[in-house]
Amino acid sequence: MAMPMETEGVVIRNDRERIHSVRDSMSRKDSIMTERGREGQELAWGSGTGKSIGVFTSGGDSQGMNSSVRAVVRMGAYLGCKVFYIKEGYQGMVDGGDNIVEATWASSSGIMQRGGTVIGSARCQDFRERGGRMKAAENLVNNNITNLVVIGGDGSLTGANLFRQEWAELLDDLLKSGRISQQQRTDCTQLNIVGLVGSIDNDFCGTDMTIGADTALHRIVEAVDCIATTASSHQRCFVLEVMGRHCGYLALVGALATEADWVFIPEWPPEEGWEETLCKKLAAERAIGQRLNIILIAEGAIDKKGNPISADMVKKVITERLKYDTRVTVLGHVQRGGKPTAFDRILGARMGAEAVLALMDAEPGTPACVCSLDGNQTVRVPLMECVERTQAVQKAMNEKKFEEAVRLRGKSFQNNLTTYRMLSKLRPPKDKFDPSGATSGSGKKLGVMCIGAPACGSNAAIRSFVRLALTKNYTVLGFHDSFDGLLYGNLTDIIDPVKPMSWTDVHGWSAYGGSLLGTKKCVGSKYGLDKIAEKLKEYDISGLLIIGGFEAYHSALQMAEARNQFEAFCIPIVVIPCTISNNVPGTDFSLGADTAINEITDICDRIKQSALGTKRRVFVVETMGGYCGYLATMSGLAGGADAAYIFEEEVNITKLRDDVFHLKDKIVNLGVQRGLILRNENANSNYTTDFIEKLFSEEGKGVFTCRKNVLGHMQQGGMPSPFDRNFGTKMAAKALQYMADIVTHSTNAAGKVVNKDPTSAVLLGMQRRHLTFSPVEELKKTTDFVHRIPTDQWWLNLRPLLRILAKHREKAYQTEGVMAGVDDVEDEDNI
Repeated sequence: MAMPMETEGVVIRNDRERIHSVRDSMSRKDSIMTERGREGQELAWGSGTGKSIGVFTSGGDSQGMNSSVRAVVRMGAYLGCKVFYIKEGYQGMVDGGDNIVEATWASSSGIMQRGGTVIGSARCQDFRERGGRMKAAENLVNNNITNLVVIGGDGSLTGANLFRQEWAELLDDLLKSGRISQQQRTDCTQLNIVGLVGSIDNDFCGTDMTIGADTALHRIVEAVDCIATTASSHQRCFVLEVMGRHCGYLALVGALATEADWVFIPEWPPEEGWEETLCKKLAAERAIGQRLNIILIAEGAIDKKGNPISADMVKKVITERLKYDTRVTVLGHVQRGGKPTAFDRILGARMGAEAVLALMDAEPGTPACVCSLDGNQTVRVPLMECVERTQAVQKAMNEKKFEEAVRLRGKSFQNNLTTYRMLSKLRPPKDKFDPSGATSGSGKKLGVMCIGAPACGSNAAIRSFVRLALTKNYTVLGFHDSFDGLLYGNLTDIIDPVKPMSWTDVHGWSAYGGSLLGTKKCVGSKYGLDKIAEKLKEYDISGLLIIGGFEAYHSALQMAEARNQFEAFCIPIVVIPCTISNNVPGTDFSLGADTAINEITDICDRIKQSALGTKRRVFVVETMGGYCGYLATMSGLAGGADAAYIFEEEVNITKLRDDVFHLKDKIVNLGVQRGLILRNENANSNYTTDFIEKLFSEEGKGVFTCRKNVLGHMQQGGMPSPFDRNFGTKMAAKALQYMADIVTHSTNAAGKVVNKDPTSAVLLGMQRRHLTFSPVEELKKTTDFVHRIPTDQWWLNLRPLLRILAKHREKAYQTEGVMAGVDDVEDEDNI
């Protein structure tokens, strides 16, 4: 339920509650209900009958647009609307004819995994003129289209809003000239507009992520990872130019994820004399043994005076002053290419579905809105409010008010920049160290350890925590192999299992999967809490960071509950959730889950492609996750699965039978050649993956064949995704600040840290729109310890969307969107 809320200084502007609830019905006449405040109107299944929606992509293409198009077509069809493709953007709208064609469910099949936009995009000079807009209006009226979903950047959305404002006048002129009838004028009185932001630059204010940005970051990070190996082999320096003519998001977050030595972006020009500062930094890094240097530069990078800084210019500085072997790589349109990531596919699907629901909610006078992402919350933001803020950023940069430009970009951009500036330093500030290089100041010691199965993102978090702790005068002890290293020391096969971690020790860690610190999948009580407390006391630990999954959370809970027995646990304890299963309470996302979903989605793409020459085949794929169905559900959304069986929803023979009939119907009547079924490993102890494969094979005889795939530990492998690298880096930074504050305020006269307050043993997680520190003792109330899952899981609300997009009708979709202002989104402390 979306309700007005005011938390952490953020006010959600929502004049009317919009509630879409599920009604089960054996007759399959389910409905989507929308409660509109005092009006009490309902939006039932099929109530969109008679309404027509046009969907088009405009401006530059971006990966994930096809997912949005697919979702608009299928959600529109679910509600009974006619949906039309408007090909080639505004140009197709102006030209009409074959450029405006009715979409079918089958025509949107197989497009989700494709990059770019299958319905085309083009710049259109004609639409800039009133005559062109009149032609576009005529073509829309002739197809009875009065609802538009615009997928593009700020220019495309601005044009759509102008079109909407002129609509009545354009139709009056068309009526006067006899180009439309009076009946058409009456039927098409109102034009409703909803925008989706497709842009790899992530340069649109009012949303945390634009469709395509995550995929572009993947291309950049993959390129840097590849270049790093050859650069290290030859001790080279590489200057990579990435896209971002007006926005430095890709360069900045790419630099943060790849540990780049320097980044040039439009919003943060370097100080005068940057050439000398850059060369000193690179030379110092080479002096301590670093074999490569990576510099990222946005194509729109400038200096303080507004003069452009090019990749060739930077190369010239380095080669002339340092004589380093320096190469330039311009990634260019590689960043726009390739198939979209799982994040962009899911984002596109969520936004496309929400756009259709927003159109159905629209009334006369409702302003055009943009469906945006705020943290993990879908919001509807006034379109022109976003456009004006976006244009204000460019105006600030034109006036050389760079601090204002960074502020207008929003909290997320500011946090990325602040974190990068801190972590890119060669070593901790000189005033924090004595001449011998030993730490000075408080001398407090913080511990860091991993507990649970390895997952991507933990190494980025450790790197961030260690370096930021050193800047605050702390010594960080790394406990290798979890409790084994802490308790047994030299009895393990690890050299120095407990030792201080230096600034250079963690160099390059962000790019590695797994856990370089080592981890064990067991809880603290197995080792004996008394022994753990004794060792923490022996090492004089003043704060403990635990990175891991359910075992990490459970261990922290055990320590918190044992504080009355052991004073060594009366220190700040912070848990950063890190598990591919995403089964930890207190957070919507865990480190490693994004990488795992991308791995599963990529494998499913390959599996489906393997049957390209084989007619009519259904694949049953088993995913990890324990009793948590997150991986199966989200991978199902990203991979276009027909069903995803999970523990949280009952799996019975009736459902399996219905899904077999559903697949047979799609294959026979719609010409679909391949089907995909995902199954969480613990979905049901009786209906195993083997059983489902045999059932589908038997019942599908003569229509399709069936194959099974158990993905296993491939889901835990691979290089960390940009999201997991960035998420881990920023989560650790926030955890360190929280821990440091408690240490400062909890140190007694004897210099010992003592704090028994529940708020000093917490789990840091993202909950819808906020990064939140939740006391682990409070989270215990919302935890199913038998099945190791939270009792409330947000992603379950997305399962009906998965079914709807696969042409099922027995589920309904609960709308996510709430109304918000652009300030609400930009003022959040989001990832």
